[in-house]
Amino acid sequence: MSGLGRRGCWRIARRDLHRGFRGLRLLFICLFLGVATLATIGGLTAAITGEIASKGQVLLGGDVEVAMSQREAGAAEKTAFRREGALSETIRLRAMAQRVGQGAGPSAVLTELKGVDGAYPLYGTLVLKGGRAGPMRADELVIGRALADRLDVKPGDGLRYGGATFRIRDIVADEPDRVGEGFTLGPVAITSMEGIRRTGLIQPGSLYESKYRIRLSAGGDAGAAGERLKRAFPSAGFEIKDRDGAAPGTSRFLERMGQFLSLIGLAALAIAGIGVSNGVASYLAIKRNGIATLKILGASSADIARIYLMQIGAVALLAIGCGLAAGVVLPLGLVTAMGDMLPVQPGFAVAIWPLVTSALYGLLIAFIFTMPPLAHARTLPAAALFRETVDRRRGIDRASMIAVGAAGAAALALALGTAREPWFAAAMLGAVAAMLALLTGIGLLVRHGARRMPAPRRPLVRLAVASLHRPGAQTSALVVALGLGLTLFVTLAAIQSSLSAEIRNTVPRTAPDQFVLDIPIAAKDRFLALVAQEAPGAKVNMVPTLRGTIVAYGGQRVADLKQLPEGAWFLRGERGVTYSDALPEGSELVKGQWWPRDYAGPPLVSLDREAAEVMGVGVGDMLTVSVLGREMEARIASLRQVNWETMGFNYIMVFSPNALRSAPHSLSATITMKGGSEGAMARALLAAFPSISIIAVGEVVAQVTVLLGQMSTAIVLAGSVAILAGIAVLIGAIAASRQARAYDGVILKTLGATRWQILGAQGIEYALLAGVLALVALALGLAAAWFVIVRIFEFHWAPDWLLVLSTLGAGAVLTLGIGLLGSIPLMSVRPARALRAL
Repeated sequence: MSGLGRRGCWRIARRDLHRGFRGLRLLFICLFLGVATLATIGGLTAAITGEIASKGQVLLGGDVEVAMSQREAGAAEKTAFRREGALSETIRLRAMAQRVGQGAGPSAVLTELKGVDGAYPLYGTLVLKGGRAGPMRADELVIGRALADRLDVKPGDGLRYGGATFRIRDIVADEPDRVGEGFTLGPVAITSMEGIRRTGLIQPGSLYESKYRIRLSAGGDAGAAGERLKRAFPSAGFEIKDRDGAAPGTSRFLERMGQFLSLIGLAALAIAGIGVSNGVASYLAIKRNGIATLKILGASSADIARIYLMQIGAVALLAIGCGLAAGVVLPLGLVTAMGDMLPVQPGFAVAIWPLVTSALYGLLIAFIFTMPPLAHARTLPAAALFRETVDRRRGIDRASMIAVGAAGAAALALALGTAREPWFAAAMLGAVAAMLALLTGIGLLVRHGARRMPAPRRPLVRLAVASLHRPGAQTSALVVALGLGLTLFVTLAAIQSSLSAEIRNTVPRTAPDQFVLDIPIAAKDRFLALVAQEAPGAKVNMVPTLRGTIVAYGGQRVADLKQLPEGAWFLRGERGVTYSDALPEGSELVKGQWWPRDYAGPPLVSLDREAAEVMGVGVGDMLTVSVLGREMEARIASLRQVNWETMGFNYIMVFSPNALRSAPHSLSATITMKGGSEGAMARALLAAFPSISIIAVGEVVAQVTVLLGQMSTAIVLAGSVAILAGIAVLIGAIAASRQARAYDGVILKTLGATRWQILGAQGIEYALLAGVLALVALALGLAAAWFVIVRIFEFHWAPDWLLVLSTLGAGAVLTLGIGLLGSIPLMSVRPARALRAL
């Protein structure tokens, strides 16, 4: 125990700590930014996923859901469903809603038409603008607000679906199972089961989906019920979900996006840690005379460490507390601001675990980056402290190094232990560490090279070069700060421009104008003639369309797998399948051979090359697919490279015609028009074929553009925090060299230099560093952006090079401006004050 004791140390620390945290404001800002970002991202993600989990029954529509395509359950299947509990049946399909009468909107809109029985919904409530919904007659329907706005219709007006006309009863205010239905291409309309059958749209081969929701008795095990149904009907091709996975696609996307944003926040906190280190070093430099005086008066190294650790710890705790408070409040504000952009609307709730992990990260980062400068000041003798400006000694004691290493290991363990994908988290953190190490190494090389190079002839340039290697120079810290800032600017510019180019550059060049679904096979020739009449020269690609589920491959059943292989999204439920005599458009044969046109042997299938690699199968292996509830085994005859970006009909599985030709199905077509109006084409086709559905590619592109825009905004906002942290690092580096620069400025002014000449020399110094780092930042930023775009989100790499280079230049000007602005106050330092500080 030292002579001062804890109380004595705290009394000195409290009296010495300035009320406005002067000297420790950078520490406060850096920790606040990092902790607030982590807590906000974690809290928002936890709120959304928690809402999905807590309302799993409502979002799913039952405790268990059994879904199937292009057919309804048979009597034996329905009997098995009812044995598990109360049953509700729905049918959902894409269909064109045609306005009856005049209106300001378009005459027809693609919608999601949903037929429900009297038991719907088993959980939750279908709420209408006029109140709670009741039983609907066969000639009534209720529609979503989006459909009412687009068609300019209201309750009481008429809509036509297929061969039936309906009266709009009311507007849907809340569809309880909306999130569980997944992605839709149009607004919803809901009618009774009798009503949807009136339309004539449900025919053999039509593309529709039947869902059977089961409400179990109290205490029923949803997982066990689903397993019993799978065992009872192993070949039915069911897609079974339970209340714990009501919206798996949404949950996976939110978890992955949340993890990515959390890692950005963690990287921002690590970057801010450098600012913390610079800020603490600057603060201790200001207190250097006081530390030396305390040592001369008998204070031990332990006393010094305790006094300033108490000061720094008090400010750090306050910063972390404010960051946690922001992390509690900001998610609520974001939920309110984002509104319908979110899949669910979570209420206000404090997510404890994200706050705990954010606080732990803040404490560990504060300790890791505070200890080295504190240990340096603690262990130096009083005389060495007085000579610190011109005789800077490096290194810290072994005990402090061990403590910092243990804290670093704890931070890494926390990051990996809380990550959903530890390898992904490790790669991200490793990349950040490698970037910081590289920039630090470049800083050392710049300092060494400046010392070795011949002295320039121009005085200002000579001063700038000398500043890079003089005693007390913060060259390494400036290189890290400038490098981080420029790298982050390049990264965000490349990410944002690539996301924009994903739609702008690829889709308009290759996509057809319209998709047409549910074309009767018997009407193929009439359909082609009508298209040629309305748009001469139009290109039409027609394919048979069915739905199928891969149930076995490589001698193993998908249902028996404990976990799906990485990237095996096509094994989750049903996928589109087709058959063809020839290699489909947009595909390239990479292995095997295509079957002859008159092939009549055992079923063959051509498989997407990437899917084959994920499943570990190849040419000659067997694949079992359930189509319309019947299993079919086919041998893999070839592998194809599918060009998905064409937005045409691209199928993972293409069968030989003899395998599927006799199954009930319809045709789908893409229309690429050289001339003519899409609206006129849609009206003509609907008049001749009321049962078809038409998808305008422009509307799909608009929806995807909105989604990509939201992703881009989230990435830019999170990345902006990292940029702010990088700016804080730059400010910290300037602050850490404040006293040495003030002394240099006084000497130069005494020798006759003007303020502009001193600022000019510093500007040249920063410009030299920015010039050295430009290519490095460009390479690092592009590599980081490529990883995000290609590896994480699996988009195409298409940055706008002009925007990236312009952003790099603007970032360099901004960081240089910040550096010079930080140096302006030093120009007004009085000589006597600067010399007394030595």
